[in-house]
Amino acid sequence: MLVCAVNNSLLRIMSNTPEPPADIDYSTVTVPQSKRRSFANMLFLMLGFTFCSSSMMVGAQLGNGFDLPNFLLVILLGGLLLSAYTGMLGYIGSRTGYSLDLLCRRAFGRVGSYLPSTIIVITQIGWFGVVLGLFSVPTAEVLHINPWWVVIIGGVLMTASSYYGVKGLIIISAISVPLVVLLGCYSVGAATIAGGGIVEVFAKKSGGLSFMIGIDLVVASFVSGGTTTPNFTRYSRTPLGGLMVTVAAFLFGNSLMFIFGAAGGAFTGKNDIFYVMIAQGLIIPALFVLGTNTWTTNDNSLYSCGLGLANLTRRNPRPLILIAGIIGTLASLWLRDNFVNWLIFLSAILPPIGMVLILDYFVHRKRYQPKTRPYRGVFIGPVLSVGAGVIAGTVLKGYGISAINGMVVSSVVYLLWSYTAKLKKE
Repeated sequence: MLVCAVNNSLLRIMSNTPEPPADIDYSTVTVPQSKRRSFANMLFLMLGFTFCSSSMMVGAQLGNGFDLPNFLLVILLGGLLLSAYTGMLGYIGSRTGYSLDLLCRRAFGRVGSYLPSTIIVITQIGWFGVVLGLFSVPTAEVLHINPWWVVIIGGVLMTASSYYGVKGLIIISAISVPLVVLLGCYSVGAATIAGGGIVEVFAKKSGGLSFMIGIDLVVASFVSGGTTTPNFTRYSRTPLGGLMVTVAAFLFGNSLMFIFGAAGGAFTGKNDIFYVMIAQGLIIPALFVLGTNTWTTNDNSLYSCGLGLANLTRRNPRPLILIAGIIGTLASLWLRDNFVNWLIFLSAILPPIGMVLILDYFVHRKRYQPKTRPYRGVFIGPVLSVGAGVIAGTVLKGYGISAINGMVVSSVVYLLWSYTAKLKKE
C-alpha cells in the first residue's frame, strides 16, 4: 500500500496534477475547535515526541561528564531554557490554531515564509535520518544483519504512521510512552543497585565536560524539534493546555530521557544508550522499546516536514511526507555518522526562526487574526533578523550557548528594526 502511495504521489507531482481539495491536515487553515484533541491525547503526543533515543544518548554523555549535583543542575537549567522557548511556541500554536508554516506566513510574509519553511524541511528530514540511523546500526549489529534492512523497514513504518496524520501520531505515542518509562526506570534501578547507589554511579564518570557545553547539549538536543511545536499544539483545545503539555514534555519528559541515559552511561562508561542497555542485559527490551521510541520522534519530524513542503508547493502534505521519508531513509546512515555536527548545526540555525516568530506574534497581534490575510511579499526585518541570528549562532559557537546566542542576536535585530519602522511611520 505504501509503495503504491509513493508511486501515485510521484506521478502526480511529475504530471503537475493538482491535489484533491480536501485538507484534512489543515495545512492552509486554522484547526477548528471541533477537531481539537483532549489534554490527555496532547500529552501523549508531546511526550512521544520528546521521548527520543538521541536524548538518552546525550544523557549518557552528560552522565559520563558530570557528577550527580552538576548533572541535575545542567539538565534543570537547560530544560528551563528549552521549555520556555518551546512553551511560548506551544501557546501561540494553540491560541491561533496555525501550523508553524502558517505562522511564518504572517511573521515573514507569504514569500518570506519560504525561507523558514525550507530550513525546517531540510532540518526535519535530516533529524529523521539521524534518529533512524542511530537505531538501525546497533540493531543490525545485534541481529547480525545488514543495517540497510533495518533502515528500510524502519523508514517505511515511520513514514506510514506520519502519512496518517495526528491520529496516527497519537496512537503510536500512546503505545510507546509507557513502555519507555518502564524500561528507563528499570535501567536506572539496575544501574543504581549494581553501582551501590546513584551518587556512587555518577562518581564513576569517565571524563569532564564544561558547564556551558553541558547546557548547550541539553538545549541542542531538542531545539530543532521544539521549533516545530505549533504543528502539534494547534490541536490543543485551550492555549493554557497547549502551554502545559509543551512544558511537561520538554522540561520533564525530555529531562527524564537524560536521566535514563545518564545513569546507565555513568555506570557502564558508554555514550550510546543502545550499548548501555545491552551491557545491562536488556537486549530484547532495548530493541523493542527504543524502536518505538525512535518511531514516535521520527513520525513527528516527517509530519512537520510535510507541512513545510505544503507551504512551499501549495500541495496536499500527505504525499509529500512519503517523498521526505524516502529521502531521510536513504540519507540516514550518513547522517548518523555526523550526529554531533548535526546537533551543532541545528542549535545555530533553528532557534532564531522561533524567536522572531514569538516576538512578531506579540508585536503584531492583528496579523495573526483568522480573517487577516498574510502579506503576499517579504517582511525584510524578520528575514534579516533570522539571518543575523544564524550567523551569530554559527560564528559565536565557541562563546556561550549557540542557541541562546542566535536567539539574543535575532531578537535585538528584530526589535531594532521594529522600532525604526515605527519611527518612520510617525
